[in-house]
Amino acid sequence: MLMRSTSSTILAALLAASLFSGCNKEKAPATAPTTTTTTSAEPTPDTVVATFGDGQKITFGELNDRIKEPLANLEKQKYQLRKQGIEGFVVEKLVQAEAKKRNLTEEQLIKAEVDDKIPQPPEEELKKMYEEAKDRLPPGTTYEQVKPQIVDFLSGSKKQERAREFFNELKKTANVQITLPEPPKPPVERKQVAATGAAKGPDSAPITIVEFSDFQCPFCSRANETVDQVLKAYPDKIRLVFRHFPLEFHQQAPKASEASLCAQDQGKFWEMHDKLFANQKALEVPALKGYAKELGLDTGKFDKCLDSGEKGSIVQTDLADGKKAGVNGTPAFFINGILISGAQPFDEFKSVIDAELQPKK
Repeated sequence: MLMRSTSSTILAALLAASLFSGCNKEKAPATAPTTTTTTSAEPTPDTVVATFGDGQKITFGELNDRIKEPLANLEKQKYQLRKQGIEGFVVEKLVQAEAKKRNLTEEQLIKAEVDDKIPQPPEEELKKMYEEAKDRLPPGTTYEQVKPQIVDFLSGSKKQERAREFFNELKKTANVQITLPEPPKPPVERKQVAATGAAKGPDSAPITIVEFSDFQCPFCSRANETVDQVLKAYPDKIRLVFRHFPLEFHQQAPKASEASLCAQDQGKFWEMHDKLFANQKALEVPALKGYAKELGLDTGKFDKCLDSGEKGSIVQTDLADGKKAGVNGTPAFFINGILISGAQPFDEFKSVIDAELQPKK
């Protein structure tokens, strides 16, 4: 492996993920549009862009008014991509400079400041995870064979957290200032979304976040870490409500949602929630029943609940309510009714939450 590849991989994982990432029926382009130094002037609002019938016409202004929301989102997306690109570029330069200053390679610097500062999980924890997953592994797979992968899985998020801390230390020392101008913010639009479902946080919290999610969507799994970060940053200020939005092309997602609701009947919704997101490639009904056993649920009650399909109506109600509120992909978050779509970074949540916590004039 090239020395540069390790640091580049970490930077890519932390700073180059799509800020507007989410599970959606429509595929995103494989590459972002190439930015050029020249731009074509837009037509004036009264420019006719379509004619039909007996002299009827549509102007450029009318077109823009009809699609003003997606156009505003596109401008925001362009800003986020550029901001992310700047932050990644800056961190890459800072890592290079710090490595040179210490007479280390970038790989050696990352190892010293990230990998070496994360202790290996205890042997008991590693063996426990192996025992829990053993039934789903290929026959004959030994503990020693999968131990490295278990270590990587358990320590991966801690390494990412430590990497962020290290990069922030470098940015603070270098007094990094991002001065990219933001696009004009459109007027705040609030949707009426019922906060019904499994919840975390006090009922009296000033901020309610209603999350529409899909257990088979990888972007929903990615968003989990950000949601946890938000809850930790605003203790007692946020009530999080989880609602189900299984997408039609995720065939195992509806039953996974039902499994979480069956677990909720036994007081373990969030434990099942975490288990499902950690095992997105194994959401068949036998696997779901296996997770119930691992979580210590009454498997007789759970299996009966899951097999009966009795929770399907709740999932369908959530799905219908999400569509009514404008959800067309997952994850989607309504912060006091304000939509944040996709696996957004912490700063996106913070911006909306801080504004909501400001005294109303």
